[in-house]
Amino acid sequence: MNTTIGFIGLGAMGQGMALNLRRKGLCLAVHDVRPEPVATLTAAGAEDGGSIAGIARGCTVIITMLPGSTEVQEAILGADGVMTNAAPGTLVMDMSTVDPDTTDRIAQRLQASGMRFVDAPVGRLASHAAAGQSLFMVGAQPDDFAEVRPLLEAMGTTIHHCGPPGTGIRTKLVNNFLAIGLCQMNAEALTLAARFGLDLQTTLDVLNGTTATNGQLKLNYMTKVLRGDVEPGFTIDLAHKDMSLVVNAANAAKVPLPCAAIVRESLSLARAGGFGGKDFSALLDHWCEQTRLAPVRLKGEHR
Repeated sequence: MNTTIGFIGLGAMGQGMALNLRRKGLCLAVHDVRPEPVATLTAAGAEDGGSIAGIARGCTVIITMLPGSTEVQEAILGADGVMTNAAPGTLVMDMSTVDPDTTDRIAQRLQASGMRFVDAPVGRLASHAAAGQSLFMVGAQPDDFAEVRPLLEAMGTTIHHCGPPGTGIRTKLVNNFLAIGLCQMNAEALTLAARFGLDLQTTLDVLNGTTATNGQLKLNYMTKVLRGDVEPGFTIDLAHKDMSLVVNAANAAKVPLPCAAIVRESLSLARAGGFGGKDFSALLDHWCEQTRLAPVRLKGEHR
Protein backbone atom coordinates (compact mmCIF):
# COMPACT_ATOMS: atom_id res chain seq x y z
CA MET A 1 0.00 0.00 0.00
CA ASN A 2 3.04 2.31 -0.14
CA THR A 3 1.77 4.17 -3.21
CA THR A 4 -1.73 4.56 -1.80
CA ILE A 5 -3.00 8.05 -0.98
CA GLY A 6 -4.54 8.47 2.46
CA PHE A 7 -7.61 10.67 2.85
CA ILE A 8 -8.79 11.62 6.36
CA GLY A 9 -12.10 13.47 6.67
CA LEU A 10 -15.08 12.70 4.42
CA GLY A 11 -17.47 15.52 5.17
CA ALA A 12 -19.47 17.62 2.72
CA MET A 13 -16.32 18.68 0.88
CA GLY A 14 -13.99 15.75 1.57
CA GLN A 15 -16.30 13.00 0.34
CA GLY A 16 -16.71 14.58 -3.08
CA MET A 17 -13.00 15.25 -3.39
CA ALA A 18 -12.09 11.70 -2.40
CA LEU A 19 -14.60 10.27 -4.86
CA ASN A 20 -13.02 12.28 -7.64
CA LEU A 21 -9.61 10.83 -6.78
CA ARG A 22 -11.14 7.37 -7.17
CA ARG A 23 -12.85 8.31 -10.43
CA LYS A 24 -9.43 9.23 -11.80
CA GLY A 25 -8.23 5.74 -10.88
CA LEU A 26 -5.99 6.69 -7.97
CA CYS A 27 -5.41 4.18 -5.15
CA LEU A 28 -7.01 5.52 -2.01
CA ALA A 29 -7.31 4.57 1.67
CA VAL A 30 -9.87 6.57 3.64
CA HIS A 31 -10.90 7.28 7.22
CA ASP A 32 -13.73 9.19 8.86
CA VAL A 33 -15.33 9.05 12.30
CA ARG A 34 -18.65 8.24 10.58
CA PRO A 35 -19.09 4.87 8.87
CA GLU A 36 -21.48 6.05 6.15
CA PRO A 37 -19.05 8.07 4.00
CA VAL A 38 -16.39 5.38 4.45
CA ALA A 39 -18.89 2.86 3.06
CA THR A 40 -19.57 5.16 0.11
CA LEU A 41 -15.86 5.36 -0.68
CA THR A 42 -15.21 1.66 -0.27
CA ALA A 43 -18.12 0.98 -2.64
CA ALA A 44 -16.23 3.18 -5.12
CA GLY A 45 -13.11 1.07 -4.73
CA ALA A 46 -11.24 2.79 -1.91
CA GLU A 47 -9.75 0.89 1.02
CA ASP A 48 -10.98 1.43 4.56
CA GLY A 49 -7.87 2.64 6.38
CA GLY A 50 -9.39 1.74 9.75
CA SER A 51 -7.86 4.61 11.71
CA ILE A 52 -5.65 7.65 11.35
CA ALA A 53 -2.70 5.57 12.51
CA GLY A 54 -3.53 2.92 9.90
CA ILE A 55 -3.61 5.55 7.17
CA ALA A 56 -0.32 7.03 8.38
CA ARG A 57 1.50 3.68 8.45
CA GLY A 58 0.38 2.69 4.97
CA CYS A 59 0.52 5.87 2.86
CA THR A 60 3.27 8.16 1.63
CA VAL A 61 0.88 11.02 0.80
CA ILE A 62 -1.82 11.86 3.36
CA ILE A 63 -4.64 14.37 2.84
CA THR A 64 -6.64 15.82 5.73
CA MET A 65 -9.97 17.60 5.24
CA LEU A 66 -11.37 18.26 8.72
CA PRO A 67 -13.74 20.73 10.43
CA GLY A 68 -11.26 22.92 12.28
CA SER A 69 -7.95 23.57 13.99
CA THR A 70 -8.50 21.22 16.94
CA GLU A 71 -9.36 18.25 14.72
CA VAL A 72 -6.47 18.89 12.33
CA GLN A 73 -3.92 19.25 15.10
CA GLU A 74 -5.12 16.08 16.82
CA ALA A 75 -5.14 14.09 13.57
CA ILE A 76 -1.64 15.13 12.60
CA LEU A 77 0.18 15.82 15.87
CA GLY A 78 -1.83 13.72 18.36
CA ALA A 79 -0.56 10.60 20.11
CA ASP A 80 -2.29 8.33 17.58
CA GLY A 81 -1.87 10.76 14.72
CA VAL A 82 0.01 11.02 11.47
CA MET A 83 3.36 12.31 12.75
CA THR A 84 3.73 9.49 15.29
CA ASN A 85 2.97 6.74 12.80
CA ALA A 86 4.15 7.92 9.37
CA ALA A 87 7.58 7.31 7.89
CA PRO A 88 10.13 10.08 7.24
CA GLY A 89 9.58 11.65 3.86
CA THR A 90 5.78 11.35 4.09
CA LEU A 91 3.96 14.31 2.53
CA VAL A 92 0.96 15.64 4.48
CA MET A 93 -1.47 17.95 2.69
CA ASP A 94 -4.03 19.68 4.89
CA MET A 95 -7.00 21.11 3.00
CA SER A 96 -8.98 22.30 6.03
CA THR A 97 -9.71 25.89 6.99
CA VAL A 98 -7.82 26.47 10.23
CA ASP A 99 -5.99 29.05 12.30
CA PRO A 100 -2.76 30.03 10.46
CA ASP A 101 -0.84 29.46 13.68
CA THR A 102 -2.01 25.83 13.58
CA THR A 103 -0.76 25.50 10.02
CA ASP A 104 2.61 27.00 10.94
CA ARG A 105 2.97 24.74 14.00
CA ILE A 106 2.16 21.59 12.03
CA ALA A 107 4.53 22.55 9.22
CA GLN A 108 7.37 23.12 11.67
CA ARG A 109 6.76 19.91 13.63
CA LEU A 110 6.53 17.75 10.52
CA GLN A 111 9.65 19.28 9.02
CA ALA A 112 11.54 18.61 12.27
CA SER A 113 10.40 14.96 12.01
CA GLY A 114 11.69 14.61 8.46
CA MET A 115 8.26 14.91 6.82
CA ARG A 116 6.85 17.40 4.34
CA PHE A 117 3.80 19.64 4.57
CA VAL A 118 1.47 21.38 2.13
CA ASP A 119 -1.54 23.53 3.01
CA ALA A 120 -4.14 23.57 0.23
CA PRO A 121 -7.48 24.93 1.45
CA VAL A 122 -10.39 24.73 -0.94
CA GLY A 123 -12.42 27.44 -2.62
CA ARG A 124 -15.94 27.19 -4.01
CA LEU A 125 -18.82 25.06 -2.72
CA ALA A 126 -19.57 21.44 -1.86
CA SER A 127 -21.36 21.11 -5.20
CA HIS A 128 -18.11 22.04 -6.95
CA ALA A 129 -16.19 19.50 -4.85
CA ALA A 130 -18.63 16.79 -5.91
CA ALA A 131 -18.28 17.80 -9.57
CA GLY A 132 -14.48 17.97 -9.46
CA GLN A 133 -14.52 21.74 -9.95
CA SER A 134 -12.85 22.98 -6.77
CA LEU A 135 -10.31 25.78 -6.57
CA PHE A 136 -7.19 25.29 -4.46
CA MET A 137 -4.96 27.84 -2.71
CA VAL A 138 -1.68 26.04 -2.15
CA GLY A 139 1.15 26.80 0.24
CA ALA A 140 4.06 24.49 -0.58
CA GLN A 141 7.72 24.24 -1.45
CA PRO A 142 8.15 23.97 -5.24
CA ASP A 143 9.03 20.24 -5.31
CA ASP A 144 6.14 19.38 -3.00
CA PHE A 145 3.76 21.46 -5.11
CA ALA A 146 4.81 19.53 -8.19
CA GLU A 147 4.14 16.26 -6.37
CA VAL A 148 0.62 17.15 -5.23
CA ARG A 149 -0.44 18.97 -8.37
CA PRO A 150 -1.77 15.81 -10.14
CA LEU A 151 -3.92 15.08 -7.08
CA LEU A 152 -5.30 18.61 -7.09
CA GLU A 153 -5.99 18.36 -10.81
CA ALA A 154 -7.99 15.20 -10.13
CA MET A 155 -10.15 17.07 -7.61
CA GLY A 156 -10.52 20.49 -9.17
CA THR A 157 -10.10 22.84 -12.09
CA THR A 158 -8.18 25.80 -10.68
CA ILE A 159 -4.90 25.68 -8.74
CA HIS A 160 -2.99 28.66 -7.36
CA HIS A 161 0.47 28.21 -5.84
CA CYS A 162 0.43 31.03 -3.29
CA GLY A 163 3.94 30.53 -1.91
CA PRO A 164 5.54 28.43 0.85
CA PRO A 165 3.56 26.54 3.52
CA GLY A 166 1.23 28.88 5.38
CA THR A 167 0.37 31.09 2.42
CA GLY A 168 -2.49 28.88 1.27
CA ILE A 169 -4.50 29.18 4.48
CA ARG A 170 -3.85 32.90 4.73
CA THR A 171 -5.14 33.37 1.18
CA LYS A 172 -8.20 31.30 2.11
CA LEU A 173 -9.01 33.58 5.04
CA VAL A 174 -8.85 36.65 2.80
CA ASN A 175 -11.11 34.90 0.30
CA ASN A 176 -13.64 33.76 2.90
CA PHE A 177 -13.75 37.19 4.52
CA LEU A 178 -15.04 38.61 1.24
CA ALA A 179 -17.30 35.65 0.36
CA ILE A 180 -19.04 35.57 3.74
CA GLY A 181 -19.14 39.36 3.99
CA LEU A 182 -20.86 39.55 0.60
CA CYS A 183 -23.33 36.89 1.70
CA GLN A 184 -24.26 39.07 4.67
CA MET A 185 -24.57 42.21 2.54
CA ASN A 186 -26.77 40.38 0.01
CA ALA A 187 -29.05 39.24 2.83
CA GLU A 188 -29.47 42.78 4.12
CA ALA A 189 -29.92 44.29 0.64
CA LEU A 190 -32.58 41.81 -0.47
CA THR A 191 -34.40 42.16 2.85
CA LEU A 192 -34.46 45.92 2.25
CA ALA A 193 -35.76 45.37 -1.29
CA ALA A 194 -38.52 43.15 0.08
CA ARG A 195 -39.52 45.77 2.66
CA PHE A 196 -39.63 48.35 -0.15
CA GLY A 197 -42.00 46.04 -2.04
CA LEU A 198 -39.70 45.77 -5.05
CA ASP A 199 -40.00 43.01 -7.62
CA LEU A 200 -37.25 40.50 -6.87
CA GLN A 201 -36.35 39.56 -10.45
CA THR A 202 -36.17 43.20 -11.56
CA THR A 203 -33.99 44.02 -8.56
CA LEU A 204 -31.66 41.13 -9.36
CA ASP A 205 -31.45 42.23 -13.00
CA VAL A 206 -30.38 45.70 -11.86
CA LEU A 207 -27.86 44.46 -9.29
CA ASN A 208 -26.32 41.95 -11.69
CA GLY A 209 -26.02 44.65 -14.34
CA THR A 210 -23.95 47.03 -12.20
CA THR A 211 -20.80 46.87 -10.11
CA ALA A 212 -23.02 45.86 -7.17
CA THR A 213 -23.03 42.31 -8.52
CA ASN A 214 -21.01 39.58 -6.81
CA GLY A 215 -20.45 35.85 -7.06
CA GLN A 216 -22.47 35.05 -3.95
CA LEU A 217 -25.51 36.80 -5.40
CA LYS A 218 -25.16 35.37 -8.92
CA LEU A 219 -24.29 31.81 -7.94
CA ASN A 220 -25.02 30.82 -4.36
CA TYR A 221 -28.17 32.86 -3.80
CA MET A 222 -29.60 31.96 -7.21
CA THR A 223 -29.10 28.23 -6.70
CA LYS A 224 -29.81 28.04 -2.98
CA VAL A 225 -31.91 30.32 -0.77
CA LEU A 226 -33.83 32.15 -3.52
CA ARG A 227 -35.05 28.77 -4.73
CA GLY A 228 -35.98 27.68 -1.21
CA ASP A 229 -32.99 25.37 -0.80
CA VAL A 230 -31.17 26.02 2.47
CA GLU A 231 -29.68 22.55 2.84
CA PRO A 232 -26.04 23.23 3.62
CA GLY A 233 -23.31 23.35 1.08
CA PHE A 234 -21.51 25.55 3.62
CA THR A 235 -23.24 26.08 6.95
CA ILE A 236 -23.69 29.28 8.91
CA ASP A 237 -21.88 27.50 11.76
CA LEU A 238 -18.83 27.00 9.52
CA ALA A 239 -19.07 30.56 8.23
CA HIS A 240 -19.01 31.77 11.85
CA LYS A 241 -15.96 29.59 12.51
CA ASP A 242 -14.16 31.03 9.50
CA MET A 243 -14.99 34.63 10.37
CA SER A 244 -13.68 33.99 13.88
CA LEU A 245 -10.45 32.76 12.29
CA VAL A 246 -10.32 35.90 10.15
CA VAL A 247 -10.87 38.24 13.11
CA ASN A 248 -8.39 36.43 15.35
CA ALA A 249 -5.69 36.23 12.67
CA ALA A 250 -6.18 39.91 11.86
CA ASN A 251 -5.88 40.80 15.55
CA ALA A 252 -2.65 38.83 15.77
CA ALA A 253 -1.32 40.70 12.72
CA LYS A 254 -2.50 44.05 14.17
CA VAL A 255 -4.85 44.66 11.24
CA PRO A 256 -8.21 46.22 12.23
CA LEU A 257 -11.16 44.63 10.42
CA PRO A 258 -14.35 46.29 11.75
CA CYS A 259 -16.51 44.88 8.94
CA ALA A 260 -15.29 41.35 9.67
CA ALA A 261 -16.19 41.74 13.35
CA ILE A 262 -19.69 42.93 12.45
CA VAL A 263 -20.24 40.04 10.04
CA ARG A 264 -19.12 37.54 12.67
CA GLU A 265 -21.60 38.90 15.20
CA SER A 266 -24.36 38.85 12.60
CA LEU A 267 -23.59 35.17 12.14
CA SER A 268 -23.78 34.80 15.92
CA LEU A 269 -27.31 36.21 15.80
CA ALA A 270 -28.29 33.77 13.05
CA ARG A 271 -26.89 30.85 15.04
CA ALA A 272 -28.77 31.97 18.14
CA GLY A 273 -31.91 32.04 16.01
CA GLY A 274 -31.52 28.39 15.03
CA PHE A 275 -29.99 28.91 11.59
CA GLY A 276 -26.53 27.49 12.33
CA GLY A 277 -27.01 24.24 10.43
CA LYS A 278 -28.48 25.90 7.33
CA ASP A 279 -26.62 27.03 4.22
CA PHE A 280 -24.96 30.40 4.71
CA SER A 281 -27.19 31.90 2.02
CA ALA A 282 -29.99 31.35 4.58
CA LEU A 283 -28.75 34.55 6.21
CA LEU A 284 -31.43 36.05 3.96
CA ASP A 285 -34.14 34.01 5.71
CA HIS A 286 -32.71 35.02 9.08
CA TRP A 287 -32.91 38.72 8.23
CA CYS A 288 -36.40 38.34 6.79
CA GLU A 289 -37.44 36.66 10.04
CA GLN A 290 -35.87 39.47 12.07
CA THR A 291 -37.79 42.00 9.96
CA ARG A 292 -41.04 39.96 10.09
CA LEU A 293 -41.08 39.47 6.34
CA ALA A 294 -41.95 36.33 4.39
CA PRO A 295 -38.87 34.52 3.00
CA VAL A 296 -37.70 36.07 -0.26
CA ARG A 297 -38.07 33.60 -3.13
CA LEU A 298 -38.01 33.63 -6.91
CA LYS A 299 -41.47 33.22 -8.42
CA GLY A 300 -42.65 29.64 -8.23
CA GLU A 301 -40.06 28.74 -5.56
CA HIS A 302 -41.74 28.41 -2.17
CA ARG A 303 -39.85 25.68 -0.31
